[in-house]
Amino acid sequence: MIVRRTREAGQAFPIYIMVVAGLLFLAFAYFAVGQASMKRNEAQTAADAAALAAAQDARDEWSWPGVFDFGEWDDLLSGQEIGSGSCSAGESLASQNDARQLTCYGALSPEASYTVTVETNKTVGSSVIASTKTTKASATARAVIEPRCRIEEDTRPAPSLPADDDDGDTEEAEEQKAYKVVCDDVDDFRIDPKNLDLLPDLADLFSVHLADN
Repeated sequence: MIVRRTREAGQAFPIYIMVVAGLLFLAFAYFAVGQASMKRNEAQTAADAAALAAAQDARDEWSWPGVFDFGEWDDLLSGQEIGSGSCSAGESLASQNDARQLTCYGALSPEASYTVTVETNKTVGSSVIASTKTTKASATARAVIEPRCRIEEDTRPAPSLPADDDDGDTEEAEEQKAYKVVCDDVDDFRIDPKNLDLLPDLADLFSVHLADN
């Protein structure tokens, strides 16, 4: 009886070793998946920061025209054409987040936006999955420059001209026409063509936020 039990124990030991080895492998595999997920989150954070930086830099470059022109100002508040000039701002933010910018481009349609793709500088790291040692994480983000305001003709009655100045001059009447900027999240304001230095900062009239790619 003692010999039989010893034999049974000897046969069960290799199976026990295989089960333990299998469980250890699964544990290390889950750890590798966790490493990859964490690195992917780092890449997404870097991409989000880079896209927002590029969009904010582009918005901050916009300025009011020197003279009032309804069409030109309406185009401005609808969103300006953007190029690749602000991609350097995105590249800087990607670098600060331990990543490098792979691609960056601006688009006007359907709204002014920047789309950025980045790759982490470091790999996922060594694990039981051999490829993680050389695999880096990448991610893409898009930031939108969204107008908060629109320009409209102010329909409120304008002060009438003095009788001695009312000579039917249509150009003078056009100069007296008033316009206002109507906003969703900030206070509306009236445009005085003769006091354009009183206009608010354009950065207050456009929001920058992340959007779906």
